[in-house]
Amino acid sequence: MTTSPAPTPATTEPPADKPGMSNLSQRIIFGLIGAALLLGSVWYSAWTFALFFGAVQMRMLWEFYRMMREVGYKPAAILGGAISALIFAGVLGVVVVNNTVDSIGQGLHIIVGDARSAGIILMGILLLLPVILILREMAAWPRERQNFSPFANVGVALLGLLYVSLPMSLLSVVAFTETGYDYRRIFALLLLVWSSDIGAYAAGKTFGKHKLAPKISPGKTWEGAIGGFLLTLGMGWALGYLLPELSLTYRLVAAGAVAVFGPLGDLAESMLKRSVGVKDSGRIMPGHGGLLDRFDAFLFILPVLALLELLFG
Repeated sequence: MTTSPAPTPATTEPPADKPGMSNLSQRIIFGLIGAALLLGSVWYSAWTFALFFGAVQMRMLWEFYRMMREVGYKPAAILGGAISALIFAGVLGVVVVNNTVDSIGQGLHIIVGDARSAGIILMGILLLLPVILILREMAAWPRERQNFSPFANVGVALLGLLYVSLPMSLLSVVAFTETGYDYRRIFALLLLVWSSDIGAYAAGKTFGKHKLAPKISPGKTWEGAIGGFLLTLGMGWALGYLLPELSLTYRLVAAGAVAVFGPLGDLAESMLKRSVGVKDSGRIMPGHGGLLDRFDAFLFILPVLALLELLFG
């Protein structure tokens, strides 16, 4: 009598992993969170504005130094971050201590005295910084697995402060007037930058044929640049409802500066990333890259706007 083999138990496949959040969903969710934090910090008070952008500036500098380490440089990241915070506080002090009566002006007056004292402190830091950085290299000499001059590390550390920290510190020049902190000015700046990006994207997608800088950023076109410029000028006109005290001429000149120098700042950061072989400057915002990716346009815009404010504001 033959017996049939026992039936083998049915194998149950493990449940498939649930698909993760799509890149588009990440961009939307974290973009909304970031925008709420940004706008809330700017709107709530001068102190939250200063704390938020001081932290943003230090993070952007850290991302720059991280990219430089990818190609072998060893910049003084911790020292650079500390100096970055001092630069932000120093510029803020120079701008607001003597000509504001709000809480942040009074607080800074207690900390740094008058604007002249704040300026002397800031100038002393900047003058001594190269000496401090060179002494750091002397203490670490010779470094292992570094074939180039130690002065390259000094140059990279200083470049980060000039490229990232000093321009971002100039936000205080835009944000403060003789009457104190005015969040509307930062809102206006953000609206101009966003208009430039949206106009360039829409026009580039619709009409883009002629590459603007194909070796640096193949996706950018001249048609997109023109579209961004026109929409930013339109926003500059519309900002008369938000800042009626500013003349139309001033608003259009500021809008033109944003439309021209914003894309140039974006191209500069794209060139930086390509030169070191990274896709994003960081991963602090899933789907958006790093803060240097988000605020790269500010690095070229703010020096121009600060100059306009000092000359004609």
